[in-house]
Amino acid sequence: MQDQENQASQNPEGVPADAQQSAQQTQQAAPEAGSATATPSLEEQLAATEAKVAEMHEAFLRAKAEGDNVRRRAQEDVAKAHKFAIESFAEAMVPVKDSLEMALKVEVPTIESLKEGVEMTLKQLNSAFERNRLLEVIPAAGDKLDPNKHQAVAMVPAEQEANTVVAVLQKGYTIADRLLRPAIVTAAQPK
Repeated sequence: MQDQENQASQNPEGVPADAQQSAQQTQQAAPEAGSATATPSLEEQLAATEAKVAEMHEAFLRAKAEGDNVRRRAQEDVAKAHKFAIESFAEAMVPVKDSLEMALKVEVPTIESLKEGVEMTLKQLNSAFERNRLLEVIPAAGDKLDPNKHQAVAMVPAEQEANTVVAVLQKGYTIADRLLRPAIVTAAQPK
């Protein structure tokens, strides 16, 4: 009876001591078992992290190689563009050269045949210019002087508004909307 009283005093809830000890052992074992299945060990975490790092490193190397390839291809394209930039213009100019050479081969040229040959060659040249977007800049008399397209070499007295074109001394040219050579003009001076 004293044993029962001792157990009751040690265990006020009335749970037998054997049951209490096995419950404590189960509670201690449960967190250890739960932690082993719920969270991986440090070695497993390290291995997983190393695998991710290796995967990221490989992806970085692939991206870097792809970037280098793109850069190299772009440099090759630019080099080819510089090398063959005038290819289409050169193709258009070859017939003009052929016409000039044929004109020089004529044994007894007449003024009329030379003039006709020059006119035909000029047509070919104009056609080549148009195909390659090489356009003339020819301002009309009285047009406002445009410093982006015209170069005034002299100011002359005229019966027109100041800073307008009086005469064109030399045509200008643009290529693809970019000024190649300004038109040389004389401009009206202020009154």
